[in-house]
Amino acid sequence: MNSFRFLHAADLHLDSPLRGLGADAPAARIRRATREALDNLVDLAIAEEVNFVVVAGDLYDGDWPDFRTGQTLVAAFGRLTRAGIRVVAIRGNHDAESVLTRSLRLPDGATLLRADRPDTLDWPDLAVVLHGQSFETREVQSNLAQAYPVPVANRFNIGLLHTAATGRPGHASYAPCTVEQLAAHGYDYWALGHIHAREEVLREPWIVYPGNLQGRHVNEPGSKGASLVTVRHGHVVALEHRPLDVVRWGALVVDCEGAADEEAVLERCRRAIGAAVDAGEGRFLALRIRLEGPCPAHTALARDPASLRQKVIAAGLEVAEAGSFWLQEVRTATRAMLDLDALRAREDAVGRLVGAIEALAADPSAAAAPVAAAQAYASHMLGRGAVRLSQALGPDHPAVLAAEGRLPPELLQRARDLLLARLAQG
Repeated sequence: MNSFRFLHAADLHLDSPLRGLGADAPAARIRRATREALDNLVDLAIAEEVNFVVVAGDLYDGDWPDFRTGQTLVAAFGRLTRAGIRVVAIRGNHDAESVLTRSLRLPDGATLLRADRPDTLDWPDLAVVLHGQSFETREVQSNLAQAYPVPVANRFNIGLLHTAATGRPGHASYAPCTVEQLAAHGYDYWALGHIHAREEVLREPWIVYPGNLQGRHVNEPGSKGASLVTVRHGHVVALEHRPLDVVRWGALVVDCEGAADEEAVLERCRRAIGAAVDAGEGRFLALRIRLEGPCPAHTALARDPASLRQKVIAAGLEVAEAGSFWLQEVRTATRAMLDLDALRAREDAVGRLVGAIEALAADPSAAAAPVAAAQAYASHMLGRGAVRLSQALGPDHPAVLAAEGRLPPELLQRARDLLLARLAQG
């Protein structure tokens, strides 16, 4: 067999819509990130002189509003094919939503595999055969891999499949299959898509999720890109993750245990942001920070979340250049350092209140009276034609949770700690 190299990418989600960004978010920079990551993929393929690129589904993010999204993809594939690099892709669940995609013409040298049955491409010059099937509809619940053809002898067989396999958190269970089934099928490499976290599922044979090309929100943190695969004489001898993302999302947990005051917490945030920037490989960082741990600074931190966020941004700018990061949110999950036994033993109103709060935490149904009052007030406001609370404040706002009779444990915990801390100070 010949020796060759190829890039395995998936889940481009070109022009993915923005979600959960604040008013001060660098929206334009984040919006164009998926296109720039695609440009980086093309640049890498040309620089590494790979023989071909495979894309395992979700080229787009649903039905794009005009042809410019599709034209961006055609232009990128055209750059590859003009450089002598072949492209093979399948449609995933997001691509299946697009009406325009079905009539899109790809450049010569780029192939979109069919959706009505498994498709096969044979490249004798490379001794490579590629098998795959696009999604015809979004809700593909059948095991597509079962119908893939048997491997072709004396060829390096690659299977393209958009699948959740046996299931992964946060991803719908489309085209389900098992690792054992894929391994027994006889292909040399399974190029999977749909799961946005990079994963080498198996190495004999190779079954790989490269992850998505560009993280789209804070729940897709870390380095994103494609897998560069080197094959010699019919065997994979190297597989490397190559980062191609432009905006890198990060969720930082800052341990505030024992922090005496707000300035001590800001110093820890300063160090965390500096370390994230150093590890970011020059990418623009979109960060969320979560403050955790018992500390005397808890009351000060919980007092004004908006002001705290601005102070953390200022602290970050001491160790990172302006424009190198954006702080989406600071979540305060610290707690007060309290001697609950001493507070509970008090014979005054503080002791009685501690007991009542702990009873409420143990049995949230004890909050029936205040919840009923909140519901009555909400009904009164709605009856006067006010905007629905959930629309005005968001479905997870504490006022909405109370009005609907939903009191999550973390909300009760935060309220308890804040109230007790202030009582202890008095």
